[in-house]
This record gives sequence, structure tokens and C-alpha cells, in this order.
Amino acid sequence: MRAAHLASHRFGYSQPQLQTLANDPQSWVLAQFDRPAAFDTAGLIDSAKAWQISRDVVQAALNPSTPPSTNQPQDALGPMTPARQLLRQTNLHGLEKRWQHMTQTTTPVAERWVQFWANHFCVAATKGSTLALVWPHEYEAIRPHAFSDYKKLLRAAIVHPAMLLYLDNAQSIGPQSIAGRRRDRGLNENLARELLELHTLGVNAGYTQDDVTQTAKLLTGWTVSPNTAGVTRFVENLHQPGKKTILGNTYPEGPHALDLLLTDLARHPACADFMASKLCRHFVTDTPPAALVQSVAAQFRRTDGDLKAVALALFSHDLSWQDNHSPKFKRPEECLISAHRLMQKRIISVENSAYWVQTMGQALARAPSPQGWPDLSADWLSPDTVLKRIQWAERYGELYGKDLDARNLMQQAFGPNLSTSTSQTIARAESGVQALAFALASPELMRR
Repeated sequence: MRAAHLASHRFGYSQPQLQTLANDPQSWVLAQFDRPAAFDTAGLIDSAKAWQISRDVVQAALNPSTPPSTNQPQDALGPMTPARQLLRQTNLHGLEKRWQHMTQTTTPVAERWVQFWANHFCVAATKGSTLALVWPHEYEAIRPHAFSDYKKLLRAAIVHPAMLLYLDNAQSIGPQSIAGRRRDRGLNENLARELLELHTLGVNAGYTQDDVTQTAKLLTGWTVSPNTAGVTRFVENLHQPGKKTILGNTYPEGPHALDLLLTDLARHPACADFMASKLCRHFVTDTPPAALVQSVAAQFRRTDGDLKAVALALFSHDLSWQDNHSPKFKRPEECLISAHRLMQKRIISVENSAYWVQTMGQALARAPSPQGWPDLSADWLSPDTVLKRIQWAERYGELYGKDLDARNLMQQAFGPNLSTSTSQTIARAESGVQALAFALASPELMRR
């Protein structure tokens, strides 16, 4: 049953019935990458509409038509104007659809895979232009390509309006371009730097500041603006003319250079090593075995970044299934999803649940930097965050404990891998409410 436990809790989001995986846990994991459960986008807006909503909020804040009333509803960002109400409703609906899928999916390991890449290509609603674009980036750029090849995923993530706005490439203008010679605005290197450092090669891959600058020049012209109606376009008047040399390779002027560059970056030896290291660290342990990382990196190079093949290399390797690796401390959102999957309960109040996830240290859609949410256990372990998780568990115990048998729930989900300490603590609970609180605050649920 140990392999079933790892499949359920290390690689997935926790299965309510561990016994169902007992016959062949590895096949259960690998089969998910052949047919990942489809995400239902019905009723969700596209990125062009999300861009317009974000823009309307910013314009309403800059040019209020009437002074805010003292009776007007307020939130952390100020008066709840009609534009902000629409933004709030849009983001909550997107989060609700996302959580509904995560809690009910029959392919939770594949869903963890999607969320890994969404965090790798992080965008955040931390500036006005991206307030409504985080979830569209996930379901337009990440989900459709997370099981294809890395270059396709990379391109979709990079040229999506959310990324061009979040990392300021939409404002970048070639100094010698037609527009650059007319305007008092120039090159922005944010996307270029993160493309090399965070998205493909890693910080120690040997590129120089000149490589960053040349990459930024190559990326000029890829923009989103009122003139493009919120859709990504290549605008030649913004593009820096001439050839660009990056990491020893020369690229032509024009839009076709982007695909040439992304292909070269995806095939760079450092990219395979960087991706393999991140994947093994996320899915296995904070300090993964070098042999495992090397095997996954070799598969990445051998298959030209075929992501299904890379997943096969990761999840079929014996080292991934060793039970002596130090467990990972779950992010707050992972705790929430695991809890609802184990309880087999839908998330009823999205806003309240988002509040608890934020209280535990993860403000959804607002990652602290382009690096995304940190992935080491130590980043989520502090006296305050542990206390907040206990308080969340107590609250959930109050909400659901009267209707659930926490002892049976944990036994079904963890079987013989449930520790004696946790089992005895739950058994000694004075009520069903307290028993569920103990279960949700247990090491078994908090770690993977």
C-alpha cells in the first residue's frame, strides 16, 4: 500500500479511497497523461475580454465619474465601483471553475502537472493591466499545451497577453524602430530576462547582460494595446530593426525570429537540466537524487521536450517512488484541495475559501514575483503559517465535522500509512468537529 500512498498523496491531490489504487499505482499515474480530464471553459471569458475588464477598472480608478459615497461597499483596493464589481465576479467565477475541476477531476496527477507549469510561467494580478488575466492565462496558454511539447507551451505562455503585460513587453519599443524614433519610451528587458532566467535556462546558464538586451530587442513588436483590442499582435513599427545575436546564434529581423529563438532555448542543454531539476523538486522531494534529475533531463533532450515523455521518465523512475525521501510541505491551496477531495465535498463558498488560503500565506493569483510560489518546504514553514493552518482546520471542523467520520475518512485515505500518533489523536477527540480538525491539521494532510 506504500506505492498507492505515494501515488495518491505525493503525486496527486489525495484520493478518498486508497484501496482503489492498490493493484497498480504506477499505471494509475501514467495513464492520466494519455487522457487528462478536460477542463470545462463554458461561461469563462477570453483574454481580450479580461484585458478590457482590467482596463476599465484602471480607468475608473483614475477618472472617477462621481466621488465615492460613504455608503458604497469597500474592499482592500477601495470603493466597489461597477467596474470593480465585474472584476470581482469574473475572478471568482474563474477560480470557482478551476477549483471545481481540481476537487472533482479523475486525473489529479495530470492536474498537478498543469499547476506546476502554471506556476513556472507565473503571471500575477499585481498590476492594473493584469487584474483579470491570471485565470485566462492558465486555461488559454497552459492547459492546452501542458501535455504537448515544451516549445509549444513556452510560446503560448510567453506571447499570451497576460505575460506581455505582466512583464512589460507590451510597453517595450525598439530604440531605432519607427515608433522608437518618435517616442520618449524605449526598451524594457523584463520579459527577456525572465525568459532566460526563469522560463528556460536558469540563472547560471552562462548568458550575459548583452544576451538579455539582444533578447529584449528581438521581443519588441509583440504587444497588446487598445489598437490590438486586447489581442496579442506583432506590430512592426515597434520592432527593433536589424539582426540580433543571442548566446552565439544570430536571428533575423521580424516576427519569425521569436520561434527560432524559442526553439534554440528549448533545445539548450541548460533548459533540460533546469526543467528536470524543478520537476523532480516539485513532485518528489526538495533535494531530489541526482540520478533522477539526470534521467528526466536526458528524456527531455532525447525527445525534444516532449512533455508526456518527460512525465513518463519522471513517474516511472524507481527513485520517484522511494518512500525515504523527505516529504514536501503542501502549499495552502493544495491543503484546501486535498481536504475537499478527501471529504468528497464541493467548495461552496469560493470567496471564504480564498480568504483562508490567503490567511495561510497564499494570495491566489497574486504570487509575490515572476518566480511564482516558492517550492521548498522551508518557504511554507513558520510558527505563524502553522498556526493559521491549525485555525483553518478548526474552522473546517466546525463546518463539516458533524456530518463526517474523520476516523474512517483518514483510514480510507491513508490505510496502514496513517501514523499511530495521528490515529490516536483523532480517536481521542471529544467530538466529530474536533476529530475532523485534528485530521485536517495532521502531518498526513499537511505534507506530501
